[in-house]
This record gives sequence, structure tokens and C-alpha cells, in this order.
Amino acid sequence: MPAAIELVTRFPDSRFVIDHLAKPEDQSPEDGTWATYMRKIAQHQNVFCKVSGLVTEGDWKHWKPDDFRPYLDVLFDAFGPDRLMFGSDWPVCLLAGTYRQAKQLVENYVKDFSQADREKIFGGNAALFYGLKSAKHGLAA
Repeated sequence: MPAAIELVTRFPDSRFVIDHLAKPEDQSPEDGTWATYMRKIAQHQNVFCKVSGLVTEGDWKHWKPDDFRPYLDVLFDAFGPDRLMFGSDWPVCLLAGTYRQAKQLVENYVKDFSQADREKIFGGNAALFYGLKSAKHGLAA
């Protein structure tokens, strides 16, 4: 992560995406090294993060949705709904759960967010970041 932070600092006009939450290894995400680095890199507005790879980061056979809440808390606090994008990590997620379970983790977390914010997280931010057109959102590169 220190190298990634240096990179995004040196190239503020380039856009970057962190995949799989940068593969957190901390047991206590709220106070660990991962959270510190994520908060630091999120200060750069040119950095987005994919909310992906969750179920394969936990205990593949015994994970619970609440296991991921602390990580999601850090991400949503650091990046906000404007720079996060859902990713299922399919087909790799099938090692630890179904596509539906992977998606439902994030859906449940954002269930009380505004409809606009949920649409950003589940497609709008990705369409903007990658310069894709979306008829529903009227987005273009």
C-alpha cells in the first residue's frame, strides 16, 4: 500500500481502482494497518475502490455477513458512495458462497442508503469511471 499511495500521489490526473478492498489481512480492520492505508489512499479523489472479493477473504465455510461489516464501515467512511463500486468476484466467489450471497452482503449494508447512492455503487460509479454509456443514468465518456 505505501507504493500505491506514492503512485496515486505522483499521478493525480490518472484514475485508479483498488480491487478486492486491497486484500485486508488485519484481524481488527477498524484500527489496523489496512484501515490506516485505506483512509490515506482514499484522500486522493482519483482513487476508487471495488467492493469485491469479500466472501473469499473470510473463512470460506463459516463466514457470516457481520464478519465483513467492519471492513465495509471503513470503506464507506473513507471513500463514500461516490467512489465505491460493487464487484462480485464471480466465479472466484463460488469457492465460499453464491453470487447472490456476495451481492447480498453489500445490498444489505447499503439498504438504508438513498436510491441514488445505491445506483452509484451498483453500476453508476463503474460506468463513470470506465467511461461507459448507461441509458438509465444518461452517462457518457
